[in-house]
Amino acid sequence: MNESTQTLHLTTHSTEETIAAGRKIAQLLRPPMLLLLRGDLGAGKTTLVKGIAEAWGAADADEVTSPTFTLLHEYMGSRDGQPVLLCHLDLYRVEDERQLAAIGLDDLPTQDAVVLVEWGEKFPALAARSDGEIAITSPSGEAREIRLRLR
Repeated sequence: MNESTQTLHLTTHSTEETIAAGRKIAQLLRPPMLLLLRGDLGAGKTTLVKGIAEAWGAADADEVTSPTFTLLHEYMGSRDGQPVLLCHLDLYRVEDERQLAAIGLDDLPTQDAVVLVEWGEKFPALAARSDGEIAITSPSGEAREIRLRLR
């Protein structure tokens, strides 16, 4: 991305609104891109990814699941008539740089991919090469504060 920073702040109050926020965010994402997806357990990270996948016709919301145990889910869709690969990674169970290297994350993103990495902030080198982040906080109940920052 260029040197300017693009930001977006959204507040949601339900699962459906968080999915809709993902659809809105999808309009701002362009391959190749690597983004950190930050938030506590249960913050709604996978719910947001459901909306991004839907926006690109890559998967229905009910087909998108957390990659906590598989580490990586891939969904193929299209954006502006061009193929786009949505890669959703979860590094919660990855403990060190050696394990991270074994995943093959250095090969991502490819020219047609948007890579969303949960718990990527655990690895400073990965955070340094990211194109920005989506941070989700849950201040109370079902409310979610979603902040997108693209570099």
